[in-house]
Amino acid sequence: MKVLVVGSGGREHAVIKSLKKSSEITEILCAPGNGGISRDARCVNVKATDLQGMKELALAEKVDFCVVTPDDPLALGMVDTLEAAGIPCFGPKKNAAVIEASKAFSKELMKKYRIPTAAYEIFSDAEQAMNYIREQNSYPAVIKADGLALGKGVLIAEDEIAAQEAVKELMIDKAFGDSGSRVVIEEFMTGPEVSVLAFTDGETVKPMVSSMDHKRANDNDEGLNTGGMGTIAPSPYYTKEIADICMKEIFVPTVNALKAEGRPFKGCLYFGLMLTPNGPRVVEYNCRFGDPETQVVLPLLKTDLFTIMKAVRDGTLKEVDIEWSDEAAACVIEASGGYPLSYTKGYPIEGLDEDGQCEGVTVFHAGTKYEDGVYYTNGGRVLGLTGTGKDLKEALAKAYDAISRVSFKDMHYRTDIGKK
Repeated sequence: MKVLVVGSGGREHAVIKSLKKSSEITEILCAPGNGGISRDARCVNVKATDLQGMKELALAEKVDFCVVTPDDPLALGMVDTLEAAGIPCFGPKKNAAVIEASKAFSKELMKKYRIPTAAYEIFSDAEQAMNYIREQNSYPAVIKADGLALGKGVLIAEDEIAAQEAVKELMIDKAFGDSGSRVVIEEFMTGPEVSVLAFTDGETVKPMVSSMDHKRANDNDEGLNTGGMGTIAPSPYYTKEIADICMKEIFVPTVNALKAEGRPFKGCLYFGLMLTPNGPRVVEYNCRFGDPETQVVLPLLKTDLFTIMKAVRDGTLKEVDIEWSDEAAACVIEASGGYPLSYTKGYPIEGLDEDGQCEGVTVFHAGTKYEDGVYYTNGGRVLGLTGTGKDLKEALAKAYDAISRVSFKDMHYRTDIGKK
């Protein structure tokens, strides 16, 4: 079968590397892809958000199956467009992808179906939002852009001045465009954060191995929020007991709630959780594989990913037995200096072989281009180096050993992934 993967980052590279293991797949296309992905799939220069262009590509190439992974095309309805053209897809339709595309929607859904989350209020007026924060007088305060913001639309204010700045940045300065037209203001929760990705066909839910992202740009969880600077799997905090509670109180109720609302979710549903002193709470939902969580979760998958994806699309997930390795995985991100703000592209990357890899780890390319046998930086997050091992210590040792051998000008990475 010929498969098309939509997207251009490290997550897509991880999905493609897993799909390559399937004996059913004869060719993988990726649109638009990147330098490293071009060594594992045929890249075609169609923007991930170009619904019509992607449909034309899929039809012209006689694609048998499409995997839509980024949030933007899912929120725009790419799965609806492709399915209407007769192309089977892995990924939720537009009316289900809204669980990520609107934080206000997801919070209202949780309230209606009593799914545990932080207390909150929704505002579309900046002055009312600030008045509410002053009345609450509870800090830190969590202020979230309602819409999609590249994983960076969550601001934590330590005092009233910071809260005013956050509201101004989102609602008045429009730092994330219309995504900040409405904001959700939440109580601040404490506890370890855990990410759990789950396969679901709208009826059955099969969680993947848990993982733990590191969002802040710098060591000790300092600096600006990023799309993720590294991740580990499984999370040491996510015990069997907690997993059972999450399944009963969060995972199954969420899938059932979406179905009850006439928005059946088929694809990968991401649960961002906080393990509070009062039990697990939902921090956020994503309507797709996380990035860089996918880069540590899929390397531990033993079952054929394509078999699972087809079952999700066909509604037969309960018939698939999904197996996972009992090893650990760790991914460290090499980013461009200045990320997540301004940075320079086009620096040559040293330490990679001709396939863009480095011995001892799997290198997932996030922002690279490939020209005349050389890989160049071409984004904020450039590479994700993933090590696996019998335990987390071994996996981290492999990842950081590779970090010492792969480099480019102004490279930035965290030295404390997995330390806590």
